[in-house]
Amino acid sequence: MKFLHTSDWHLGRTLYGRNRHSEFSAFLDWLAELIESEHVDALLVAGDLFDSSVPSSRAQELYYGFLHKVASSKLCRHVVITSGNHDSPSFLNAPKALLSALDVHVVGSASDEPTDEVVELRDSRGGLEAVVCAVPHLRDRDIRSVEAGESVEEKSRKLLEGIERHYREVCQAGDALRLREGSAVPMVAMGHLFTAGGKTVDGDGVRELYVGSPAHVSRSIFPASIDYLALGHLHVPQRVGGEEHLRYSGSPLPMGFGEARQQKEVLLVDFTDGERRVHAVTVPLFQQLERLSGTLESIISRLFQLKAEGSSAWLEIEYTGAELPGDLKGLLEEAIKGSLLEIRRIKNNRLATLVLQQLSEHESLDELGESDVFERCLNAANVPEAQRPALVQAYQEIVLSMHEDDEPLEASTSRPKQLL
Repeated sequence: MKFLHTSDWHLGRTLYGRNRHSEFSAFLDWLAELIESEHVDALLVAGDLFDSSVPSSRAQELYYGFLHKVASSKLCRHVVITSGNHDSPSFLNAPKALLSALDVHVVGSASDEPTDEVVELRDSRGGLEAVVCAVPHLRDRDIRSVEAGESVEEKSRKLLEGIERHYREVCQAGDALRLREGSAVPMVAMGHLFTAGGKTVDGDGVRELYVGSPAHVSRSIFPASIDYLALGHLHVPQRVGGEEHLRYSGSPLPMGFGEARQQKEVLLVDFTDGERRVHAVTVPLFQQLERLSGTLESIISRLFQLKAEGSSAWLEIEYTGAELPGDLKGLLEEAIKGSLLEIRRIKNNRLATLVLQQLSEHESLDELGESDVFERCLNAANVPEAQRPALVQAYQEIVLSMHEDDEPLEASTSRPKQLL
């Protein structure tokens, strides 16, 4: 039997305000073609199908359209979906009964009954082909009781014990099913969690799963009876403890510029004649992302090079030069004019550094008010006194319009840091 393991689609995710619908659509089309060409029997999606617990209508359209395509064309006989920490368990579970008629099995939330998370994959004659221990993302309330005054260490210990107990009970239920059937079929487990030693990258959006406790689980919590473990949550493809059959597939698209140079993949897991073979398939790059860092001269030189190549990359630009350009954004926008390039973010490290250098020993940026920060910016840029009144007035008008917006401010000091 052949499985395809993927996770962390994050449908609906944007990149600095830019929607990514075309990328997600292209990926799902490619995935359907791969399932058909590789004759995949079962697709496993280990959580974070959506980027939000309230996905947009467009994200839902992509999700249900893909499931309909796979089910109606009989590209593979089974689909098993579990929730991630970004997903809403109730949202995923809502169409559960309807989807099960299409051999799409959804486990959106943990259950007190272990057998509820055991999915039986059967052939057209009713014979058992495989057992999937479909463990969803385990929320704090699913696996431990809260006691007043408990320490961080106690909380972490109870979380890890709860996760281990849950996997043990679900896998025992899976083993019991195999025993009743008298079958030596493979048992696959799924999960969405953070393992100890797991690799992440800057800007990938991977969150700690439990407030006040890292609760990174060790390889030892997974029962030895598991023939393959399909994990989600970490966006970097990797093995757990170096073991071939304990794997993260990683996210199929780069979730941020920190993942721009990372090779994305899905995993094919083939059980034939009692042997297990795992093969990584590289996911095509549907939208180029590039992070540029350096002086204005080096950045513009690279922009001209990309422009000459006809690139349509989305760019994150970090200016680190010693000078303080008067109109950095304007200079960069002019450099890409007439091209397909898009600048999604500009970071002016020089300005931020100059402002921070003006703080006294006992000051922090959080303690400064909006006007204080702007005054430091004027000082850092050596703006002549004659020009300051007009600039201060314009700045105050901008700040006032922000305060009067519908969007709430988290704190009075949050705006200056964003403006930097």
